[in-house]
Amino acid sequence: ECVDPLVSGLYASSFLASSRYNFLYSANFAKLYGSSGWSPSPRDRQPWLQIDLGRKYRLMAIATQGTFNSYDWVTKYTLLYGDRPDSWTPYIMKGGNTLPGNWNYYQVKRNVFHYAFTAKHIRLLPLAWNTENGGKIGVRLELFGCPYDSYVLQYNGDDSVVYMYPEKRSRTLQDHIAINFKTLEQDGLLLHSEGIQGDLFTLELKKGRLYLHISLSSIVHKVDGRTTLTAGSLLDNLHWHYVTIKRYGRQVNFTVDSQTVTAICNGEFTHLDLDNKIYVGGVIEQNMPHLPSTPNFRGCLENVFVNGINVIDKAKREEPDIRIPRKKKMHFACRDILLKPMTFAGPNNYLQVPGFFRRPRMFVKFKFRSWDYTGLLMFTRFADDLGALELGLSEGQINVTIFQPGKKKIQFAAYRLNDGYWHSVDLAARDNLLTLTIDEEEGSPLKITNPFTIRTGDRYFFGCPKTNNTVRKCETKLNRFHGCMQHIFIDNEQLDIDIILMRQWGRYAELLLGTCGITDCTPNPCEHEGRCIQSWDDFICLCENTGYKGEVCHMVYKESCEAYRLSGKYWSGNYTIDPDLSGPLKPFEVYCKMKAWTVIMNDRVEGTKVTGSSIDRPYIAHVNYWNASWDEVTALANISMYCEQWIDYSCYKSRLLNTPGRPFTYWIGRNNESHYYWGGTFREVQKCGCVINQTCIDPKYQCNCDADYRQHSDKGYLDFRDHLPVRKLVVGDTNRTGSEGHFTVGPLRCHGDNIWNTIAFTKPTYITFPTFKPGTTADISFHFKTYRDHCVFLENSDEHLRNFIRIELNTHNLAFVFMVGDGILNVTLHSPMPLNDNEWHFVQAELNVKLARIKVDYQPWAVKRFPPQTFITMKFTHPLLVNRTLRPFLGCLRGLRMNGVPLDLEGKVNEEQGIRRNCTGQCLNATIPCRNSGQCIEGYASYTCDCNNTAFDGFYCHKIGAYFEIGSWLRYNIRKKPVSDEAAWANWIDPHYDNFSLGYNDTSDDIEFSFSTVHAPAVLLYISSFVQDYIAVILKTDSVDLRYKLGLITHKYQLTHRNLADGFPHYVNITRHNRTIKTQVDYMEPIVEKITLVEDARFDSPKSMFLGRVMVGDIDYEIQRHNAPGFIGCISGVRYNVYAPLKTLFRPNETDPPVQTHGYVSESICGAFPPVLGYVPWEADPWFTGIIIILALLLLFGGLYSIYVYAYQQKGSYHTNEPKNLESPSSARPLTETLRREKKNLPEIEEEFRSD
Repeated sequence: ECVDPLVSGLYASSFLASSRYNFLYSANFAKLYGSSGWSPSPRDRQPWLQIDLGRKYRLMAIATQGTFNSYDWVTKYTLLYGDRPDSWTPYIMKGGNTLPGNWNYYQVKRNVFHYAFTAKHIRLLPLAWNTENGGKIGVRLELFGCPYDSYVLQYNGDDSVVYMYPEKRSRTLQDHIAINFKTLEQDGLLLHSEGIQGDLFTLELKKGRLYLHISLSSIVHKVDGRTTLTAGSLLDNLHWHYVTIKRYGRQVNFTVDSQTVTAICNGEFTHLDLDNKIYVGGVIEQNMPHLPSTPNFRGCLENVFVNGINVIDKAKREEPDIRIPRKKKMHFACRDILLKPMTFAGPNNYLQVPGFFRRPRMFVKFKFRSWDYTGLLMFTRFADDLGALELGLSEGQINVTIFQPGKKKIQFAAYRLNDGYWHSVDLAARDNLLTLTIDEEEGSPLKITNPFTIRTGDRYFFGCPKTNNTVRKCETKLNRFHGCMQHIFIDNEQLDIDIILMRQWGRYAELLLGTCGITDCTPNPCEHEGRCIQSWDDFICLCENTGYKGEVCHMVYKESCEAYRLSGKYWSGNYTIDPDLSGPLKPFEVYCKMKAWTVIMNDRVEGTKVTGSSIDRPYIAHVNYWNASWDEVTALANISMYCEQWIDYSCYKSRLLNTPGRPFTYWIGRNNESHYYWGGTFREVQKCGCVINQTCIDPKYQCNCDADYRQHSDKGYLDFRDHLPVRKLVVGDTNRTGSEGHFTVGPLRCHGDNIWNTIAFTKPTYITFPTFKPGTTADISFHFKTYRDHCVFLENSDEHLRNFIRIELNTHNLAFVFMVGDGILNVTLHSPMPLNDNEWHFVQAELNVKLARIKVDYQPWAVKRFPPQTFITMKFTHPLLVNRTLRPFLGCLRGLRMNGVPLDLEGKVNEEQGIRRNCTGQCLNATIPCRNSGQCIEGYASYTCDCNNTAFDGFYCHKIGAYFEIGSWLRYNIRKKPVSDEAAWANWIDPHYDNFSLGYNDTSDDIEFSFSTVHAPAVLLYISSFVQDYIAVILKTDSVDLRYKLGLITHKYQLTHRNLADGFPHYVNITRHNRTIKTQVDYMEPIVEKITLVEDARFDSPKSMFLGRVMVGDIDYEIQRHNAPGFIGCISGVRYNVYAPLKTLFRPNETDPPVQTHGYVSESICGAFPPVLGYVPWEADPWFTGIIIILALLLLFGGLYSIYVYAYQQKGSYHTNEPKNLESPSSARPLTETLRREKKNLPEIEEEFRSD
């Protein structure tokens, strides 16, 4: 484990800083957990802290704190490293070169380097720090790593080391090769070896990039097995770069610094056969100073290991298996060239240096590298107000502009140099002549021969400072230059930046001295072959012609026609789909036949004629699908619920499956598997569809064509999805005289999505999936429904919780929380509607180096953009948790995808743990369902019943009733005034207008109630009106009658002929729609009655509803005769249309409810049904805990009592066989009295104890 602390044991002399706040904040106090910390002077414009580790170490991580007990801490910093204190390499991460710091003074922020590097010196540059409460820069730190042994070799372009393989050859199945290098050259050969059979292994540098060529092929077999891998960029920066090559068989991993490229070698061979030797650093043989296409390496190599062999150590020891051509003496040390580059980093950067005043000749020379299209390279003002000269980039080209008073501006441009490579610029000028040489191409310099006068000024600017004084300063319309410069010469004198700045001869701002921190688009952050354009501190992805869009060309199209249909696309036509969404497969165009077939055509739909084939030399027909590769079509079949493909073979003296023998013709499907069954039958039965349909022309054969008659056909649909699509067709019996075959393969037709696998969480539990490995971009999508207001949907983290991603719900807010390199961040979507409404919602989230965003349903994205050069690392070690138990999710989840890959939720179903298939909670499996049309509100772990729209109350909407004593009654006022004539007339003209004009529906009635009584007769329910209409239900001694008066006619119906005054609960339901009346008592068959067409079918202006007794002045005689003494008993669940009088009385939701009572009317549950004692969830049951405690106490006391009785019986103090008194069940006298009377007849019983 390479995690030793390296700073804590260092002496004070190992620490150096640009300045200090005072002696209490010196650099040597910058140790983790120390009692102080380092803080620079407030006047220090570029503070840094430097540590000399004493030797070279392999560094793995860094940890920081702020100054002890203060408000001083650094929130962001960059790190430089090197083998010497005057030449630095910036630590470059994916997306930038800044590291996240602390958020308080005491907590430790640990950053693990995403690739290990070696260094002896470390320099930390604070970039941002806390400024609240007087805070300033404050640092305590620790580095973690282990000692690193370095074996170095210097190469000058004419050197080479040859390692001779043991036994004069090398044949390996696996290889492990490591090499470190640094150079200023763009090209050079690092490793090379060949075999006589054409095997090859070459590692070379070309244009600052590293190329690995490997071939496992054999010339004898004429197989082209050469494979080329490319990694790295801008490797000519004189920094150490670390290369590792691992191969097993055809699998190769090629790593340069932090970038790893993986490939499968071409060909079919697995061993690398090399002869004699491997060249290190170059090829030097007789008559061949180097390879024809690659020069030898110039620079330093370190720790060259070939399958465990340390080549440089062997060369240093001059061992016999090492050969050095020409016997040249090698240098086992690296002689660095001191370049002192500088990085123009900030938005206001500039460098001002002195020049020689009033010279007639000007010489300026420097090297630069940049990605910028525009930027000022150099500006100087001439002496004596003769004008100025400007050298800059415009559209990537070098521009030279001369300004002189009274003369026309002279300007010309040449070369495009914003390619990120080092370029040299050599400018020489005198009166009337200026020459510009780029990259030392002296044969074709650019010249200006216009008349102008040169008198050099006293200062030169590389970049312009901000100032209002332009007399002595630079003035330009170009942007600031961003990039690197080195080797600056002014008037043929090389500038030593350190000396100039030390003596304050120059000025600068926002420069990083001693290093070049430029980065590029390697590895390409744009996905799906998007084109990357690099600027100084950011990149842009051009996604044209990729089929994708977004910041990094990540995703755009739906995965299937079914997904388009569900998103609202209902018309058939051509659509572009992407079955693996953000995966590596490209989108392709299909025909969607809504609802909702996905159809992919192929080149065999029109049919193909085959002759001359045999079972040993068959005709193999490849099926090519339109607009899609084989992998893409397979991916579509994978995500579909059902697929089918028509296959037809028309034969003329040509046999097909030849059951049970070897088939002549068959088809090849997914995974290149051969299948010996035909369309219309079951899989793997070697039969055709005519057997299933019993239509074969000869029942002795399993296919029509196998009968070998002159002409017939076998056809049908192949519908086993896991075998589709058809990839090839093999035809093998058309070589007989006159025989031929004609086959057709129809389009692949699929529908449905099996990604919609759905589960329900009914208990606080979780499920795990393999660790999510998203790379640089993560996208997550799923559907959910829940009633919980706080829950976590999913989370993935590493072992120490330094990195994690999490999606959680907080009522209206959906949050995407993550820590992937720059502290804990989140992007939160604030929904205008609550998301815990138990309705389906669709969530999408995405995270990349540019931004994080999240959306739900059709609401706009909530986006958090990251600053340029943000580094993210999504490396997790823990399993992916779905439904974290700290804040559990109870509800349904479906269609979970991680980077386009659907997760098998249904495969995790476990009823005992509370994970159910499909979206089934407690409502579907309720022990007792909600009664009386109550709506079940799903709680997944439990359920509740919504009784608001019913006439009932209670847990199951099973109760609200009233007990009426003799003479008591209840009146519910439906309307306070009659319907106006205008409303009645409008309703008469347009019956559909009634709900708006009347406020109720006068052609429909819905009445239900329950009752129990032993007294008859009585009026159970009466509804009056402002006219003469009424509705009455009358209980008689031998029946229950219904009276309906509509207009002038009273309709009389008998609901039942039984006597219902029997003390048992009975249920009555009456429904009328226009002229049809439907009645039902208890659970008997409903009775349907009709109102004739000549009668009125409207119940006009209902006024009041009476229970118990009718209290209106003018009622029909039949009603009056049964009205006294009134109803005595229980009545419950009374509802007329939307009116529930008992619920209004006992559960009022307004201050003045429209109900009044007389006499004794009390709430009761006796009317409708017996009390329902059903399942109550344990978390809602107040008795649950008490019952458990009581049972435990009973068991405890019972056990103690049993122990006591057993111990008492066994103590042996006195035992007797005398019978105990027993109560007689048939006599008041004890049974022992009878025994005493008969005692003389009993034998004498001896006592068991002995006296002392």
